[in-house]
Amino acid sequence: MWRRPAWQVLRQYVRHESDTVNSLVLERSMNRVQLLGRVGQDPIMRQVEGKNPVTIFSLATNEMWRTGDSEVGQGGDISQKTTWHRISVFRPGLRDVTYQYVRKGSRFVEGKIDYGEYTDKNNVRRQATTIIADNVIFLSDGSVREKV
Repeated sequence: MWRRPAWQVLRQYVRHESDTVNSLVLERSMNRVQLLGRVGQDPIMRQVEGKNPVTIFSLATNEMWRTGDSEVGQGGDISQKTTWHRISVFRPGLRDVTYQYVRKGSRFVEGKIDYGEYTDKNNVRRQATTIIADNVIFLSDGSVREKV
């Protein structure tokens, strides 16, 4: 019976193992969101005891669509859905500038989605979805005015 030399078996095993390891090492994931909408109210800054302050504001995005079987531009009702996003800014420089300059109106926010839980004032456990902003671009009249 013919047997493979040990070095061939070992090389095949190492190649298989290294392919598996490399695929695990090279596997990437991404938690990224970009929102273009309108700020609902001026931001607030909160500080929890023993933690750094956070600037918080809400951003509304709108989705519009035409209902019915009509073609675009030919009748049908237009429906709209508004979704409110809670934005939290932790990064010190961005947090302070956002608190100082963001007002009701258009803004562009980039960040990541964070899912968490909190206990409300009635001691009820609630779930919250928050956008952790790492970039806020100040938009006005369709042009970029300032990037923070």
